[in-house]
Amino acid sequence: MSLKNKKILLGITGSISAYKAAYLTRLLVNEGAEVQVVMTVFAAEFITPLTLSTLSQHPVKMATHDKETGEWDSHVEMGNWADLMLIAPASLNTMGKMAHGIADNLLVTTYMAAKCPVIIAPAMDLDMYKHPANVENMNILKERGCHFIEPGEGELASGLCGKGRLAEPEAIIRELNAFFEKKQSLQKKTFLVTAGPTYEKIDPVRFIGNFSSGKMGFAIAEKLAEHGGNVVLVTGPTALKLQNQSIQRIDVKSASEMFEVCMQHFPKSNAAIMSAAVADFTPVKVDDEKIKRGKQKQRLELTPTKDIAAELGKIKKKSQLLVGFALETKNETQNAAEKIENKNLDFIVLNSLNDKGAGFNHDTNKVSFIDKSGEIIKFKLKSKNEVAIDIVNKIMKDIKTIK
Repeated sequence: MSLKNKKILLGITGSISAYKAAYLTRLLVNEGAEVQVVMTVFAAEFITPLTLSTLSQHPVKMATHDKETGEWDSHVEMGNWADLMLIAPASLNTMGKMAHGIADNLLVTTYMAAKCPVIIAPAMDLDMYKHPANVENMNILKERGCHFIEPGEGELASGLCGKGRLAEPEAIIRELNAFFEKKQSLQKKTFLVTAGPTYEKIDPVRFIGNFSSGKMGFAIAEKLAEHGGNVVLVTGPTALKLQNQSIQRIDVKSASEMFEVCMQHFPKSNAAIMSAAVADFTPVKVDDEKIKRGKQKQRLELTPTKDIAAELGKIKKKSQLLVGFALETKNETQNAAEKIENKNLDFIVLNSLNDKGAGFNHDTNKVSFIDKSGEIIKFKLKSKNEVAIDIVNKIMKDIKTIK
């Protein structure tokens, strides 16, 4: 059983579906999980803490401290304790608070402190579920890495019929088992990921760079680590921070620095995902002093940088996977397909600056996958976190086919 000995922090909110939490808790315990329940005061209007503490074999947590004894329940300790935080049912109100950092109860405070994966199972009326505010809040939570278990369809408490029912406890258990099985699918595999821009110095205060934020590469690194992969992230200058502390982060500035680090780590990697926006050119001469403005025109001589993906392609073994990225403005598919052959890539992730919401400095991206056989898979506009999931899913599928 995938849930055996797993520490599950079960969050219960004020939804009429809270009555299902009793059966869900029993199933979790039967699967071998250790369950700690944290619930809101509104949830206690639908199901008693006594019921859940009896089933979980742990005291239920509802407040940061006991007003009579002064005993403190640390949300930080609970967040660190858990292997997974499951919020089921998750109400519209609680998801709104989670999305916007309104930590006015122990459940949301614990969520804000949790370092473990978070799975959310929404439950509410049909119109509430479809409301633009709720859809936006769920998208925010997905972008931040939360996983969702889709609600079921059927008769709702309001008498309406449609989507909004809490997924049945048995279905939630299947989802959790699948999550933990998938989470370990990349164990003992090592991945090299590049991210962000490179800065090519002109003088002590100026450089040639680009608008890459690094969000795509960071999201890919997080997802690979989430599935048990050993990840080395080589990143150019960016303000982004990693959530998963198991990822080895190596900061570089220039294309030459990134090249050296990649050449060092690639031979020990099972796959490399080259999502960095590496400068194509670098100044031939770097001035030691700041270049002063004058009346004369300045001429900047540039020389090509090393194509890191192509250099890795030259030394790639049959047992390794090499994934490239292409940001194009015209003849997108043709240019990307040529890069696959020229750089010895296994597949390439193509995005176009002509697509609204794609490219640099967006939280979204619209990509296509092109592989060596010429197969093209096109995706709709998604958050970069969701694009990272698609990329990692393809990597997991392809890595099984190589030896």
